[in-house]
Amino acid sequence: MDSQTRYEPGARRFGAVNWLGLATLCRRETQRFLAVWTQTLLAPLVTAGLFLMIFTIAIGPSRGDVMGVPFTRFIAPGILMMTVIQNAFANTSSSIVISKVQGNIVDTLMPPLAPFELVIGYLAGGIARGLVVACAILLGLWATTGLVPAHPLIVLGFVLLGGTFLSAVGIVAGLFANKFDQMAAITNFIVTPLAFLSGTFYSVEALPRGLYEITHFNPVFYLIDGARYGVLGVSDASPALGAAVAILATLVVSLMAWGLFRTGWRLKA
Repeated sequence: MDSQTRYEPGARRFGAVNWLGLATLCRRETQRFLAVWTQTLLAPLVTAGLFLMIFTIAIGPSRGDVMGVPFTRFIAPGILMMTVIQNAFANTSSSIVISKVQGNIVDTLMPPLAPFELVIGYLAGGIARGLVVACAILLGLWATTGLVPAHPLIVLGFVLLGGTFLSAVGIVAGLFANKFDQMAAITNFIVTPLAFLSGTFYSVEALPRGLYEITHFNPVFYLIDGARYGVLGVSDASPALGAAVAILATLVVSLMAWGLFRTGWRLKA
């Protein structure tokens, strides 16, 4: 670098992207959940297995086929996607809230990272956690039921979309919440209902007309439905429509997260 080079106050010295800083944040968010894998990876897998086992024992024998497939196989993709989105949301939201509560959010804000780099860094951790959980569940389904995805690339695409969308929602929720009880309220009253009331355990064709129409405004429905198509080859809605809705919703929430980081909302005095 020329010794005579002068920078204006606040000017970026790393070009359009601070690749080192971005890679460091991505690595931190990934190592964060790997360091406590029994809580962040093993526990969700046990929960997903319990869901599948309980529904199989309690309802499976007396429940007929749904959309032409056995009930146990029908709910498997829903449980898969529900677990992915819950873990992606938890990764980003908990990271931000814990940093705010402990007062070390400044360690993230002080480095020369642009708002879009902060968003991408946090998203990377959530997506990675969701992807690891998805791979483990699919491996478990293959080992226990012999279920193999009908369209593996479509499953991968919707898992990535689901992880990205809920990771972005987690960023917004983490920036909004200043306390753990506020975060718990968002999880219990927004994220969990969105996951459970999106066709996870049933076909939306069975819903009354009003609920059927409302469900189609829920992006999570399209994520679960797309994953079901990828795994089983059947779905309630068009996978192409589902992908379009999920991409649009992800862009909207990601832009919202970018705007909140840019203004420092609930981060700076």
